[in-house]
Amino acid sequence: MFLDYVALFLIFFVGIFVFYAVIVIHDIPYEIAVHRNHPHQDAIHVAGWVSLFTLHVLWPFLWIWSTLYREDRGWGFKHHVSDANGNVTDDKTDDLASLQQQVNQLQEQLQKLDSQQQER
Repeated sequence: MFLDYVALFLIFFVGIFVFYAVIVIHDIPYEIAVHRNHPHQDAIHVAGWVSLFTLHVLWPFLWIWSTLYREDRGWGFKHHVSDANGNVTDDKTDDLASLQQQVNQLQEQLQKLDSQQQER
């Protein structure tokens, strides 16, 4: 009789423990997003709950999504280059400077061609 009650208690305890463990595990991506100040925290949280009903298919993608963003570097896709002085600059600023130089050269060439055509 006593073992029946112990077994019943264990069934309820294990069932409740597994239920809460699944919920806690599915909130891990949301907790990572909160810790990293992710801009899509709410979407990750809702998708975690949806993942419970889709047999956990979405959960690995939520983990990846929540870990990609960091507040100090954003999504992490920026490439930085250091110049001769050791200052860190973006590739985009260097690209912009080179494009501006090319535009200036083309404008000078057009002005020379215009002035030659006007002389004729």
